[in-house]
Amino acid sequence: MRALRIASAVLAVALVAAACGGKQASNSSSGSSNSCKASSGRITIATGNTGGVYYTLGGGLAQLISDNTPLKATAAETGASVQNIQQLVAGDYDVAFALADTAADAVEGKASFDGKPQDIRALARIYPNYTQVVVRVDSGINSMADMKGKRISTGSPKSGTEVIANRLLTAAGLSDGDISAQRLALRPTVDQMKAGQIDGLIWSGGLPTPELTDLTTSVDVKFIDVTDLLDELKKVNPVYEDGVLPADTYGLAKDVPSIVVPNMLLVRSDFPNNNACAITKLIFDKKDDLVKVHQAASALDWAKASDTAPVKLHPGAAQALDAK
Repeated sequence: MRALRIASAVLAVALVAAACGGKQASNSSSGSSNSCKASSGRITIATGNTGGVYYTLGGGLAQLISDNTPLKATAAETGASVQNIQQLVAGDYDVAFALADTAADAVEGKASFDGKPQDIRALARIYPNYTQVVVRVDSGINSMADMKGKRISTGSPKSGTEVIANRLLTAAGLSDGDISAQRLALRPTVDQMKAGQIDGLIWSGGLPTPELTDLTTSVDVKFIDVTDLLDELKKVNPVYEDGVLPADTYGLAKDVPSIVVPNMLLVRSDFPNNNACAITKLIFDKKDDLVKVHQAASALDWAKASDTAPVKLHPGAAQALDAK
């Protein structure tokens, strides 16, 4: 009987382990806290809209992890920052791309995360997103205020783009209902702008964003300078910075001033230290491989990688960055 009880217990443990699957194995806190070698298992990476840099670079990162560590990584298309963080915390994903302003809202329990601080940590600050406001030349729009009464894409629901779009509109003195907001992913946005069904779009993304390259070579459009609203945005979150969208990004006649927001790679606080260390180190050691996937990765900077406040750096990531 004793042997039977032991055998039954072993079988029960085996069934529980089998039910958990490979992803659960990679989410446990197992692994030496001092190790920087990834354990085996499966992880998923939350990215963003197809045609955006998150999606392209996320696929490249998944391949990089799978090729260079015992982890097998897959990338998933999502609505981007807000959704990514919510589903990261819920356990649907293991690693997530997110804008720094949305991540700050998350840890502080503000805006889309009202009253519910999120348990997230950063692997690193990565490349910057540029706020790109693009309108049809025939729209009559020359500023954010001119968008009143117009059909404007504010990005996917629960995206970082939507967060920034709404803040820009508010800063320009526009209220809910002043525009006909189209909450669309980037591909349908571009298609509808080509068809004349949308007057303009607000997009936060790396440079260049492939879908915007398509738009600028297909339709007469112009980029709007929104940096006059930067001070108002800084009152909401000091993470916003001024920057420049170079003319050669999309073959423009001249550079366009822009509002810039850093991006981060996020995990939960219980993400294994050794995996966090291994992935963070890999990103910077293999930077050139990521640049081949998308040139936005050229902005990866080890010296700035730990600048993730108010999001705390994951201990494993801190170990990797301190070792450089």
